[in-house]
Amino acid sequence: MRVLMVSKACIAGTYQRKLEEIAARGVDLTVAVPPYWRDDAGRRVPLERRHVEGYRLVETPMAFNGHFHVHFYPRLAEVVRLARPDLVHVDEEPYNVATAQALFLARAAGARTLFFTWQNLNRTYPLPFRLLERYAYRVTDGAIAGNRDAADVLREKGYRGRSWVIPQFGVDPAHFAPDPAPDPSRPFTVGWFSGRLHAFKGVHLLIEAVAALADDTRLEILGWGPEEGRLRDLAARAGLGDRFRLLPGVPSHQVPAFARNLDVAVLPSLPTPRWMEQFGRMLIEAMACGVAVVGSDSGEIPHLVGDAGLTFPAGDAPALADRLRRLRDDRVLRASLVRLGTERVHAHFTQARIAEATVAAYREVLATRREA
Repeated sequence: MRVLMVSKACIAGTYQRKLEEIAARGVDLTVAVPPYWRDDAGRRVPLERRHVEGYRLVETPMAFNGHFHVHFYPRLAEVVRLARPDLVHVDEEPYNVATAQALFLARAAGARTLFFTWQNLNRTYPLPFRLLERYAYRVTDGAIAGNRDAADVLREKGYRGRSWVIPQFGVDPAHFAPDPAPDPSRPFTVGWFSGRLHAFKGVHLLIEAVAALADDTRLEILGWGPEEGRLRDLAARAGLGDRFRLLPGVPSHQVPAFARNLDVAVLPSLPTPRWMEQFGRMLIEAMACGVAVVGSDSGEIPHLVGDAGLTFPAGDAPALADRLRRLRDDRVLRASLVRLGTERVHAHFTQARIAEATVAAYREVLATRREA
């Protein structure tokens, strides 16, 4: 089985472990990636090459780099010709230009196709994106949804093909693992490490909740973005002083070291009319590192956490403070959640598990007769 995956997300070295796991399951895999991605802050995020055994990671230019919906790959036709795929996996939303480009080239080459979607809100897009979405629905041989609501949205919007619910990436338990020798003298430490700091991530609620504990609890934030200044001001006004630390982003392979220094990781996401938490990767990374987790009830978070963490109503800082207080004061509860979280990640959310489910989808697509 020859598979070509087109994925800007796979410039991150940590994510490439899934690619090695896919290849190890009998897939002749080629992955096309851009040389970098320019994020919404204009920051240039370069391609990492950390897990590249057993498959081909092909760097190819990207036009309109940094534009989520209109970017495409000027030399993708050449990549398709050289890869000679039986199946093309487009790791992009169905309404993106790159998705339409890859689907068109794949069909011209006689390959089967899949696309990926996180979109868990039923939104109507402006032209031409609405037409691109309809085209993807019509011509693809399958769709992978990253969460349950996204699978429902596909059906609500008229998609009638095969679909699977498989998160885009899992974690590598060899990389995300508990600290073998935690510091027993460390103050109770709460943290967030989910990348871009936007208001809808709800980190300001975490500052309010930690301040309400009125003790020596530390708050560690790993991220960058438009909320940085506001969060520093809020922490200062709340009197957190040197108990608050905000660090800039780090390469993906350095995230576990940050997570292991936490007692509790919190994802306080706030739903908006245009966005609702689509997964919560930070939570599975924290659970894999032996950290208890708390999340709001936004989007996929309750499904992801299950009985391995605590949830609270989105936007309710006093309720969040209550969950933190319980975990601070009840070491037995915290230890139980750590154990359940580790078990849950290993059962459902490792890169190996995600790869296994993805390859099963590939085999099903290739084994099913294409409809005229």
